[in-house]
Amino acid sequence: MPLKRCTLDGRTIQSLDAFYDRLAKRLNFPAHFGRSLDALWDVLATDVPGPFEIIWTSADASKKSLGRDYSKVVKLLGKLEKERGDFRLVLLP
Repeated sequence: MPLKRCTLDGRTIQSLDAFYDRLAKRLNFPAHFGRSLDALWDVLATDVPGPFEIIWTSADASKKSLGRDYSKVVKLLGKLEKERGDFRLVLLP
């Protein structure tokens, strides 16, 4: 399968809801996505076919806007990267 790329512009992600919205749209999340970190893990770990990568540009802007939520999301995506051999996270400042 070809690599699916999901590019997120951190300048437009100023809330956790905006992050969920963009990711769900770009990766075609199922309708049952529950919009929480646990639900995000479940969908990314089981419902999104690989290989895929998330490229988060201007991640520093999101870090400022999201605060602790940014750290939680990045930690979750880092864990997913270790669990799935067909997923990669790229953070660009």
